[in-house]
Amino acid sequence: MKPADVAFKVKAELSSLTGLVPDTVSSVERSVDDWKVTLEMVEMARIPNSSDLLGTYVTLADGEGELLSYHRSRRYLRAESMEE
Repeated sequence: MKPADVAFKVKAELSSLTGLVPDTVSSVERSVDDWKVTLEMVEMARIPNSSDLLGTYVTLADGEGELLSYHRSRRYLRAESMEE
C-alpha cells in the first residue's frame, strides 16, 4: 500500500472509532511489518477555531492499513506553538 492510502484508511477508521474529526496527518512511517500514522484530531471545536482543542493520536496499522492500536500522546489548543 502507498502511504497516502494507509493514512486515509487509518484516518477514517480512527474517526469512526472515536467520533472525532480528523484535522491533519502529521506523519506516516513504514516498518517491516506495519505502519505508524500520527494524526491530529479535533477533540472540541470552538469559536474562534484558533481555540479548538486538538489531540495528537499515534496509531499502529498492519501492512494492509488495518488499525491495530492507537493512543493520544498530546492534547493542546490549536493556537499553541510547539518546539521540537
